[in-house]
Amino acid sequence: MGRAIEADVRVNDARASRLHARITTERDSQTGLTRYRITDLGSTNGTTLNGQLVTDALLQDGDKIVVGEHLLRFDMLDEIDREFQRQIHRLLVHDELTGLLTSKSFFSELRREAARAEAESRPFCVLMMDIDHFKQVNDTYGHLVGNQTLEEIGAVIMRALRAGDVAARFGGEEFAAFLLDAQYAQGLVAAERVRAGIEEHHFKITRHSSAELEPQTHRIAISLGVAAFPEDARDPIELIELADTALYRAKRTGRNRVCAYNALAEEDEEQTPLPARSE
Repeated sequence: MGRAIEADVRVNDARASRLHARITTERDSQTGLTRYRITDLGSTNGTTLNGQLVTDALLQDGDKIVVGEHLLRFDMLDEIDREFQRQIHRLLVHDELTGLLTSKSFFSELRREAARAEAESRPFCVLMMDIDHFKQVNDTYGHLVGNQTLEEIGAVIMRALRAGDVAARFGGEEFAAFLLDAQYAQGLVAAERVRAGIEEHHFKITRHSSAELEPQTHRIAISLGVAAFPEDARDPIELIELADTALYRAKRTGRNRVCAYNALAEEDEEQTPLPARSE
């Protein structure tokens, strides 16, 4: 468990160490039963078990573990309980249609990532995305095809991003993502992969004829805006707003393109007239 991307249980918390604690299994030599042990990995702020700081201890069902500012409960579940918990978690934090995070979950993850980036001086990028002329899909093919298209869009976005990057559906046809440990150049490359992936994808249309299903496809495009931490802003909400500004510049200048916020700032500076010089 820890803050590092490679941790099995990732805790996005500035007070958690990158590799904070480890839970391992062992066999009880007397009973032959499996036991679970938690070991602190030399974390900065320590690991708390049931209110007590521990370096190494056996876990019992229902134990409370504190890592950073996160309170976790250790539960030994059977397969039915485990699947129930998975379903509840999926409904709470993921958009039902696309499988991406909801906007609320995305903002929560983004705030934690911004705090981590600030503490460790690490860059990251925010992408705002909007499907071009999506209303035409619903008007032409109906809302069922529109929903199917949104579902496929979510899959295309995830394929275009790296493992560990976070994507969300903001609602309607608007999407967002943030890219961990990514500088501007990497963010623009990822945004272009998303744009090209959507442009090249053949989205399914299912029409019901009297005799059989006739598969057809349609094409759409996407516009994207990119903003970067810390170049453009350090506040996560401001980063979203700046990426959104870049997105709508992409919309106004022709759609189906990627626009970087820092390029807009440079362009505005070039267009700002110099003050008249007094003689």
